[in-house]
Amino acid sequence: SAVSSIGAPVALVLARSRDAAQAAADAVMVNYESQDAMLDFAQDATVLAQAENVQGTPPTLDACVTVSVTLPRVAASPLEPRAALMAWNDAAQTLTAQLSTQTPARAQNELAAALNLPLAQVRVIAVDVGGAFGGKASIFPEDLILAYAAKQHRNTILWQATRGEDLLSATHGRGSQLVAQLWADDSGILKALQADVQFTLGAWLPYSAIVPMRNAVRILPGPYRVPNVAAQGTASASNAAAVGIYRGAGRPEATILIERAVDAAAAKLGLDPLAMRLANVWQPHELPRQLSENAFQDTANFPALLNRCAELFDYHAKRASQKSLQGIGIALYTEPCGAGGESVRLTAKLDGTYLLATGSTAQGQGRETSYSEIAAQALGCDNACVHVTHGDTAHTPAGVGALASRSTAIGGSAVLAAVEKLRSERAAGAALPHTVDVFHTVANEAWASGCVMVALSVCSDTGQPTIDELAWVDDAGRVMNDALVHGQLVGGMAQGIGQALMERIVYDEYGQLITGSLMDYALPRATDMPRKVMIESLPTPSAANALGAKGVGEAGCIGVPAAILNAAYDALKHVPNLQLDFPLTAHALWRAMRGTA
Repeated sequence: SAVSSIGAPVALVLARSRDAAQAAADAVMVNYESQDAMLDFAQDATVLAQAENVQGTPPTLDACVTVSVTLPRVAASPLEPRAALMAWNDAAQTLTAQLSTQTPARAQNELAAALNLPLAQVRVIAVDVGGAFGGKASIFPEDLILAYAAKQHRNTILWQATRGEDLLSATHGRGSQLVAQLWADDSGILKALQADVQFTLGAWLPYSAIVPMRNAVRILPGPYRVPNVAAQGTASASNAAAVGIYRGAGRPEATILIERAVDAAAAKLGLDPLAMRLANVWQPHELPRQLSENAFQDTANFPALLNRCAELFDYHAKRASQKSLQGIGIALYTEPCGAGGESVRLTAKLDGTYLLATGSTAQGQGRETSYSEIAAQALGCDNACVHVTHGDTAHTPAGVGALASRSTAIGGSAVLAAVEKLRSERAAGAALPHTVDVFHTVANEAWASGCVMVALSVCSDTGQPTIDELAWVDDAGRVMNDALVHGQLVGGMAQGIGQALMERIVYDEYGQLITGSLMDYALPRATDMPRKVMIESLPTPSAANALGAKGVGEAGCIGVPAAILNAAYDALKHVPNLQLDFPLTAHALWRAMRGTA
């Protein structure tokens, strides 16, 4: 049979110990016939999905600017690589899967279907999974074969991926080539945008594989009032690991492209990039607005975000004192987050406490804290009276899980709906203990937003970039817990910096992985963080859900890379015909300064 990419599983070895398993695996011999690799973005690659976003009419004049950006593949790199413990109970004919997943109900459905079992005979437990970032949103081939082997051998099987195995065969993120043309008049008012975004999908399709491409297309032109838009996207196959959703999932790509285009247009027209943004954003009284029959853009105050971030950053003073090889970058972003529905089971107990079981789950976001706070406030009790459970299909209702910055906006709104139902049924005379089940859906999707400003310097001798200062004002709607929101912002910032400055998955021309360990694939460290970081919240309550909440988990990966890219262009604005792509390594910037990029 054909092997479509390096790292595809071809054999399963079962043993009583790790050493025995390794020895047996070393004895497995596979004969491969070499074939030409279909690399990412090959001209003859098979297109598997397309999307478009067309508004208005195409312009007839030449564009003000044309920009392009390449985003390489990156690895989600959670603290814990993938892991699975599959236990088969032969007497009960049941499978219990302790699985490193952020979507336990989805995994339960997939495992049951693969084993031809009723759903009730498969239990998935995913409580502490050591991070995910979208990389654990799908079931993997390894999960399916392990479940099958546990059933066939009537035993319990443990598998834990190494870091190298995850780099090789777990899903990657990003992997896109972006091009945009932007039209503006002499005063900087935006007239039209044309965009082409190409995404690679790799050798197989995990769940939500085409979502990044679809998101990037539908978000453009972001926070700006552009009357004529023609954005198209394609997603194509290649002989490499699968590419799936990764913190942001198309939102960073849309923001990077439009923000790079706006900055380039401002430079071409001799305008201040902050002033140009202020002249083109949607005003608060114009939002929310209907985008199409089934979609709308949520509330936001883009001028306030820009102005407050500029004040926090001391933007005008920094512009006035800017020196050679010092760059200032701005990124204004908006991100759809929180659509669909989520499940909650709420039980009022005899002792006056409550048990809240959610179909959402958590990988360290503090969901137990935020959900208990939401429920307790609505119930009028102490937070400690609400016990939250998640991640075990035997004790929680079937839900969607934790992804797409949806859990507070949608899961939290489901908590409110469950409280309302419980109160109604208690008022009607229901005795304790009493349980209500809800699957709460929202008609519209919440959109978060924010502004990031970065001061970046580039060493003239080495090209080494240094983020001297970062200011960030975020609108996550109604904030439930300041500390949890701040943690999400800082964590996302670190990942956004990693993508911008150092992270890149590399294959050679034969489809062999070059970056197969953390000796080759660079992750951000504490010393890579900005010397000065200022983060504030400036919330505008969402009009899309009862909580007024918006997403926050992906914001750092969306706004930070775009601001860093614009800062790098600004620092090297003296270089003619400058073209920068991610990651902005010292080597890349050194070559760019010398015209050899």
